[in-house]
Amino acid sequence: MPVTADRRPLTVYRTRALGTVAELVLTDPDARVAGSRVLHDELDRMDLLASRFRPDSEIARLHRAGGRQVRVSDELLETVAVALRAAEATDGAVDPTVGRAMERIGYDRDFARVAPGVAGRLPGPRAVPGWRTVEVDVAAATLRVPEGVVLDLGATAKALAADRIATRIHRECGSGVLVSLGGDVAVAGAPSEGFAIGLGDDCRVADDGAGTVAIRSGGLATSGLAVRHWRLGGHPVHHIVDPATGLPVDPVWRTVTVCAASCVDANTASTAAMVLGADAPAWLAARSLPARLVRAGGEVVAVGAWPREGRP
Repeated sequence: MPVTADRRPLTVYRTRALGTVAELVLTDPDARVAGSRVLHDELDRMDLLASRFRPDSEIARLHRAGGRQVRVSDELLETVAVALRAAEATDGAVDPTVGRAMERIGYDRDFARVAPGVAGRLPGPRAVPGWRTVEVDVAAATLRVPEGVVLDLGATAKALAADRIATRIHRECGSGVLVSLGGDVAVAGAPSEGFAIGLGDDCRVADDGAGTVAIRSGGLATSGLAVRHWRLGGHPVHHIVDPATGLPVDPVWRTVTVCAASCVDANTASTAAMVLGADAPAWLAARSLPARLVRAGGEVVAVGAWPREGRP
């Protein structure tokens, strides 16, 4: 059973959603039912809003608009704005216009159907259209993407959902809460000792050798290659795409874990670090973001205030 940093037991709820493991950890056992309802409500809403695999999603309607302006909900407007802020903050390393590039490498349906492998050949490099091609009119509540451009909001949308769920459960239920969506973690109302979070390459498998960290506020996110990878014809590929080439990033890092003021910020930084490769430690240090990077060969690099191996 998970515990706080001072070893008090916590209440846990787990399910599957958005193609990953979703988990709530609550300090108040009486909040389990209400908290799980909030979790499912927010995840269902985000899926209907931003899934590029659902023909009935709001973003699919935007993609079908043929380059015309489309009036959208406040929720989609915010979700796209968050993705564009992530792109601006990372100089385009995290770019929502990678959707078509993802399709070119076979990720054009739910991952469970992609995981066994897909037919095809690795395409040549082609830069994605770029986040500046997306037009947002907040006053008119409209979005426009050029014809043929496909947005993939998977990373930032999932992190935004984690932040929303944590905030809402704490506000409505009064419980301290940790939300984990496939390793994207947000906390609210944590005990003074924090929530202990196990580290590892795969959020589905415990890794006793990687240790734990405790956080009291904000978010923590891990980006890596251990879970979402498959074969395109005979070529191994994965889901983290370099916007400059439209191809999977070179595996300099096996995983990158970052702690930040929110789950969105942490996820933005961890994804950018995977794309930046060897330049990632300096980029993270310049932004005072504590991080743990694991090289493909297993060597661990700690950045900023992240605890060094062998220290608490």
